Amino acid sequence: MNRATRVARTGTVRLAAVVLLAAGLGLPALAGAQAARVASTETDQPADELVPPTSASDFTASQLDSVLAGSWRSAANRARDAYRHPKATLQFFGVRPDRTVIEITPGGGWYAEILAPLLHDNGHYVAAEKAPAADSEARSDDSALRRKFAADPAHYGNASIVTFDPRSPVFGPPASTDLVLTFRNVHNWVMADTAPAMFKAFFAVLKPGGVLGVVDHRAADGASLEAVKSSGYLPTDYVVKLATGAGFTLDESSEINANPKDTRDYPKGVWTLPPTLTLGEKDKAKYQAIGESDRMTLRFVKPAAPAAASR
Repeated sequence: MNRATRVARTGTVRLAAVVLLAAGLGLPALAGAQAARVASTETDQPADELVPPTSASDFTASQLDSVLAGSWRSAANRARDAYRHPKATLQFFGVRPDRTVIEITPGGGWYAEILAPLLHDNGHYVAAEKAPAADSEARSDDSALRRKFAADPAHYGNASIVTFDPRSPVFGPPASTDLVLTFRNVHNWVMADTAPAMFKAFFAVLKPGGVLGVVDHRAADGASLEAVKSSGYLPTDYVVKLATGAGFTLDESSEINANPKDTRDYPKGVWTLPPTLTLGEKDKAKYQAIGESDRMTLRFVKPAAPAAASR
């Protein structure tokens, strides 16, 4: 085979790889075609230097790296990456740039700064907030998030905000979303006695095979719910029971967000630790040295619909 033939074959292989990657990630046909044209012009690469096609997971990792380094992220939020492990956490949940993702009660938007830009072009980020009339905290968070989105349409212009009543929540049409994610919120619902309704609503809005990702403060092994629920920590088995009771199956758990320094025995519960530091300057250095809480990271799946029986 002469060099010209090898080069032509190289271009063909690269073209096919780019088109397949674009299709696998759900990219628009135009974007895939543009990428393919670029690849087809690179015919001066020697055939013995072929580069394997990028996998969907590698592409997602690259996109996450770009977003995490984004200039729009605040310095305070970047500083918390060491405790919240956003890249590993989102990869564990299976987030991809072409997915529809609902984040439940995103607060001031720590994860919105990552998820909305990641999903901007080919997916859809939805922030689900408590209806503003429900409480003053919801009004403040909702207003802050809307201001954030409105101020930077280049990164948040395709994001949406929906509101819900925590006692009878609805997050969208049934079976309409790929992932539902919630970070450090379940303990609030448990204290408000709205957790069962929330988990049932998660199940309803997810597609069959869709993922529910949960991160929350983890109580010590063997701790009872009644003993710890006012502290902000929750027993892992209780959270699993909430999800499975709503119809989910536990797919996998992870230690991504574990913190063995967390002793869970503080005067003001989990809020004694960063980022809240409820005690102010009292023993601040001690609690900063511990860092943020020890957290469970759980991935649940809505079972796929059973196949129709043959007649």
